[in-house]
Amino acid sequence: MKDHLVGHCPAACSKVRGVLARVGDSWSVLVILALDGMGMMRFNELKRHLGISQRMLSLTLRELERDGMVRRTVFDSVPPRVEYELTLLGASFSAPIREMGRWALDNLEQIDAARELFDARLEA
Repeated sequence: MKDHLVGHCPAACSKVRGVLARVGDSWSVLVILALDGMGMMRFNELKRHLGISQRMLSLTLRELERDGMVRRTVFDSVPPRVEYELTLLGASFSAPIREMGRWALDNLEQIDAARELFDARLEA
């Protein structure tokens, strides 16, 4: 999509907002980073790795699969085995997420200091 279309097309803005919601959803970000770093993972592996509830992980994986970022593979075994992995689209999304994480780590001290000043002003 061309940059000049986003500001003038409500439908495009709505679609972009939906995609960017993945960035604002911390569980989606953490699932993408986990799959990027570990490769294909089973549901319970992800659950243990992230410390996420079963319901939240199910919802998050479903949304990521719907967005085309995660591939769900069911293996015909007893009991059935389900594994998740990033698609090419999901892998391409992990790069900017990692950069944002690096930025956050690089600026933690400044952010903490700013928060302390802000909170101190509120208490005064």
